[in-house]
Formats: sequence, C-alpha cells, structure tokens
Amino acid sequence: MHAFSMPQYLAVLVVPFLLAVTLHEVAHGWVADRLGDPTAREAGRLTLNPLRHLDPLGVLALVITQMFGWAKPVPVNPLRLRRPKQDMVWVALAGPAANLAIAVASAVVLRGLGVLDPHIAQHAGGGGGSLILVPLYWMAFLSLRINVALAVFNCLPLPPLDGGRVLVGVLPMAAARRVARVEPYGFFIVIALLVAGIVPKLILPPIHFLIALLS
Repeated sequence: MHAFSMPQYLAVLVVPFLLAVTLHEVAHGWVADRLGDPTAREAGRLTLNPLRHLDPLGVLALVITQMFGWAKPVPVNPLRLRRPKQDMVWVALAGPAANLAIAVASAVVLRGLGVLDPHIAQHAGGGGGSLILVPLYWMAFLSLRINVALAVFNCLPLPPLDGGRVLVGVLPMAAARRVARVEPYGFFIVIALLVAGIVPKLILPPIHFLIALLS
C-alpha cells in the first residue's frame, strides 16, 4: 500500500467500512419498514449515523482481516411484516444488495480516477501522485473490496447471516423451522468455521471473481 501514516491508513480503511456496514443495516431496516415492520425506525436505527450501528467485535474483525467485519443487527420483528415468511427474504437480501450497489459505485469511482490520472494505480503503489487522488483511489479500492466481501460473507446460508434467513424464507415450513433453530448458535458456528479456515475457502473465490469483474 501507499506509504501512509497510521492515521491516514486508518482513515482510508475505516471510512469505507463505516459506509458499508451502516448502509447494510439501514437497508435491512428500510425494507422492513416498507413491508410493514417499523421496529428499526422506532428504535432509531434508520439513521446514517455509524455510531448507532457499530459493533466492537465487528470492528476488531475488520482490523484483523482488513476485508470484512459487521455491525449490530438492525432489529426486525417478522410478526409485524405483512407476509412474515416471504417478506423476510426481501429484508435479508436488502443488506447484501446495498453492499453490491456500493461496490459497483466504488468501481465507477476507480474508473473515473483512472481517467483523471492514467497512472493512478502505480502512484497508489508508492510512486508519488496527487495527495488527493491517491487517498481517494485507496478508499474506493478498499470500498470495493470490503463491500464485495460483506455481500458474499452475508450470503452464506447459515442463520443469523442474511443467506440463512433467505434459506428459511424459501424452504417449506417444516424444513424452515429446523434451519431457524440454528440461529441462536449461528454466530458461534460462524466463528468456529472462520477459525477452522473453512469460511475463507468458501468465500474467497467468489470475492476475487467479483472484484476482478468489477475492477
């Protein structure tokens, strides 16, 4: 990476992360609100203030992996949705969809910076360049990487991740109930799979593919 000081490095890393996790959670709450559940709005979570969404462990995960972390889940009450089982699918998909939209926007910014400075990638690697464009390049690059990683990670079909909630929504009721029973233990299962190195093997290929496709 470009020869940033530690505060500069944290700035170019943290800003894209805060945007990614904030819009991810707000998207869940906004779609739930539109589908009849105002729980997130009543809890004051339909806000772009990242301080309302931060989770210390999620931030620590970002620092360690420099790729993905998480925020406090926005509260959703399926019983207040107009069609609880079906509508939860759209609520769950809203978060990864928001991350993919940010990833596409980040790729557009990267291409725009490339037009302004055809050698921006070399400059970002430590070869000089604009004091404004190079940090913007790294913020856009990290935003692309973080948002793709968040979208793919959250699509794993394991509650309480979004992919698990989509799975509950599309399975027949009996099977959906069995999968839903995993949710109280899902976080610990995810941590165990991360430590065992299984999650990276599952998500890194699609992450690398999408980043290459967009960039």
